[in-house]
Amino acid sequence: MNNSAVETKNSSQVRVRFAPSPTGDFHVGSARTALFNYLYARHTGGKFLLRIEDTDRERSTDHATRVIMEGLAWLGLSPDEPIVYQGARVEEHRKAAYAMLARGQAYRAFESAEELASARELATANKQAYKYNRASLYLSPSDVQARLDRGEPFAIRLKVPEGEVRFKDGVHNEIRVACEEIEDLIILRSDGTPTYNLAVVVDDAFMGVTHVIRGDDHISNTPKQILMYRALGLTEPQFAHVPLILGTDKKKLSKRHGATSILWYRDNGFLPETMINFFGLLGWSPGDDRNIINMEELIQLFDISGIMPNSAVFDNVKLGWLNGQYISLTPYSAVANELAVYANQAVTEGKLATVPSPAAIETAWELLKSRLHYTMDLFTNGLYFFTDPVEYDPKGAEKHFTGGAISRLTALADDYSTVEPFTAESCEAIVRQRAEEWGTKGGDLIHPLRLAVSGTSVGPGLFELLEVLGKDTVVRRIRTAIKHIAG
Repeated sequence: MNNSAVETKNSSQVRVRFAPSPTGDFHVGSARTALFNYLYARHTGGKFLLRIEDTDRERSTDHATRVIMEGLAWLGLSPDEPIVYQGARVEEHRKAAYAMLARGQAYRAFESAEELASARELATANKQAYKYNRASLYLSPSDVQARLDRGEPFAIRLKVPEGEVRFKDGVHNEIRVACEEIEDLIILRSDGTPTYNLAVVVDDAFMGVTHVIRGDDHISNTPKQILMYRALGLTEPQFAHVPLILGTDKKKLSKRHGATSILWYRDNGFLPETMINFFGLLGWSPGDDRNIINMEELIQLFDISGIMPNSAVFDNVKLGWLNGQYISLTPYSAVANELAVYANQAVTEGKLATVPSPAAIETAWELLKSRLHYTMDLFTNGLYFFTDPVEYDPKGAEKHFTGGAISRLTALADDYSTVEPFTAESCEAIVRQRAEEWGTKGGDLIHPLRLAVSGTSVGPGLFELLEVLGKDTVVRRIRTAIKHIAG
């Protein structure tokens, strides 16, 4: 112990931490908080730290911890120092509680759980807000000792002083809370385990945290924690509380607004660059109206002063659009492993008979990526790159598989069966030649031809697609479509 009563790490360098509890999904709100901390650390040349708050042994799981690690790794948010596990520091938390007790900043409270529950029920019945009545604070020293001698269990409560707690919040400016509004909170339970607020203060001091950037839901905890910093002789960090994320209905984000687990987005075709961009502009502004911003730009521009005090709205439509923008710029090499997984899934689901070669997947990706919103779309919207269509777009068929479609497609199939070399240029030349010969527009041939070979009415450049598919496949698909039209 030093003069501050707990082990501390002093540093002139900015040190921020992300401190999730491994009790459930690593959701988007937590991911944004992690990103804001990471960006501030990188912007200031500081350190980004990770603490797993696993003191709740009943709810904390190894699986949830792994999900947090996987999510951070996918987003590229790696901590700069070894991870701190809060559950391994319980003895330090106890020492801090007893240090406050020795300083007269805390006291033993002997009320049982049943007595406290009865007091809460009485307050509720009287339509009053419950607040601990400080009965144990007024016990005489001899009374306390007698209870200890009898082996009565006790918790340790913080002795809240008079006055007010005032602090400058990086987002909400000055916040003031009267101490009379703060209950003498329990800091160490009767079973010797620390409460959340005590553990946070002790661990933030141990880690040398200089700035605490966290969600608005923690604002009510901050005055309590500041009082503990002072009771322990510590200098409190600077605080910044980020407003919560809302759904498009302006209600708190939840599963009803769509998937909220970061790994869901990873597993459903989103790119990490997309999520970094989206989260970076979700409640923070660089001072302009840009929609596209990469990690390097975020690091250069990010500052706490740019965090907006109002809640941001999580717009899934905008997120999908943004993902499409990033996909259009993504080379095959960056998503090869992910696409291989989706290719195998397509085989498992019976969409494909065999897994396409990496070369075939790469060719399809480069041709189609500008039209995809999600990486997995290559094996839904672009399935025709790898297998013959089994059905045709109904609206397209109604429009383009009519009139003289059969005769025109038959002529094109015959032409393509003999043309050499079979290239985009030669395929286009045949269509243009036939259109001129028949006195019709090129589109009157292009649209039924695209539908015949792909089953869809939209896609990449038709003639590039034909070259990729190859002569045999193109001719076979055209003849199959002719049979379909003829019924």
